[in-house]
Amino acid sequence: MLAAAVVRPFGWPEAAVAVPAAALVVATGAISLDHLRAETDRLGDVVVFLAAVLVLAQLCDDDGLFRACGAWLARGTAARPRRLLGGVFVAASAITVVLSLDATVVLLTPVVFATAARLGMRPRPHLYACTHLSNTASLLLPVSNLTNLLAFAVSGLTFARFAALMALPWLVAVAVEYLVFRRFFGTDLDAAPPPVVAGDTPELPVFTLVTLAATLAGFVLTSALGIGPAWAAWAGALVLAVRALVRRRTTWRRLLRSLSLPFLAFVLALGIVVRAVVDNGLGTALGALVPSGTGLLALLGVAVLAAVLANVINNLPAVLVLLPLTVPSGPGAVLAVLIGVNIGPNLTYAGSLATLLWRRVVHAHDTEVSLREFTTLGLATVPACLVATVLALWVSLAVA
Repeated sequence: MLAAAVVRPFGWPEAAVAVPAAALVVATGAISLDHLRAETDRLGDVVVFLAAVLVLAQLCDDDGLFRACGAWLARGTAARPRRLLGGVFVAASAITVVLSLDATVVLLTPVVFATAARLGMRPRPHLYACTHLSNTASLLLPVSNLTNLLAFAVSGLTFARFAALMALPWLVAVAVEYLVFRRFFGTDLDAAPPPVVAGDTPELPVFTLVTLAATLAGFVLTSALGIGPAWAAWAGALVLAVRALVRRRTTWRRLLRSLSLPFLAFVLALGIVVRAVVDNGLGTALGALVPSGTGLLALLGVAVLAAVLANVINNLPAVLVLLPLTVPSGPGAVLAVLIGVNIGPNLTYAGSLATLLWRRVVHAHDTEVSLREFTTLGLATVPACLVATVLALWVSLAVA
């Protein structure tokens, strides 16, 4: 399944192999019907929420939010690459937090590429920032990443409590990434770009921003009321969809395409197959490796194990495997898993689906990314981020 998701033979979607694989483990009895129902129920709400966010992100793009973001980046650089890098870090972090990492990879990356090209700057630091922050900056909210949603569902935390505990780790992780990027890409950032002529400034989509703010507030409210965040996400998507349809900025066919139904089927099928693998021995094998407790060393051990596992079997299967093993230790251990599976994928292409998707987007713009450079940058950022972020989480847990 993971090999097919990486290679995509004959241009097949991920679901082309995942759905038959899920059917196979069910047909052979590798997963019991009780566990099948439990896994479907657990992932059902997550898939519904993910569908809403995909539609919401596409409607924001249709309304010009990302074009306006690109114009803001261009205006704020003053023809200085280091300032552009800072702007990309701010934009990518904010978009990842509110619209999830897929929006940063699919919608912001092309905007950043076009902005750097228009300003005559070398694009490499800014493109790499998009993929790294799509993973690292997704730590803050339960809605920022599919892995977060899965962890949030079993953590026993409220939306606000989750965000409060992860605020300091999120800030530390983004700060470490920024410091490493400034040093790693020093040559590119010191290159003086040629003078450019200012272009037109797109109008800021105020209605879309207000709707996004209301949707974010809705996440907090639904959590307080014990309601799933999918309701708030779909409410925001519905408001923007009706407005876009009335103004003829989109069509029903385009909205349906934005749902990315094959990818949603892949997520559900992957959860079923991973549960079968866990039931047939992987859970027992990993159980002996997972540290117990919420001390600093225990949390660091959990995060490192999660990071390694994410690069071996992808971060989504990794979080599905590790959550049942860490829930007994409390929410601190669950959040340590998130740190590992969200930061760890910056080490290899196969670490997360978002990284694979980013690679396709970059290739679509006729730009090559070096595996050696990607891995070297990952070695420079991932260990430092893991240690610093786990330390920040330990502090948050201690003072909360």
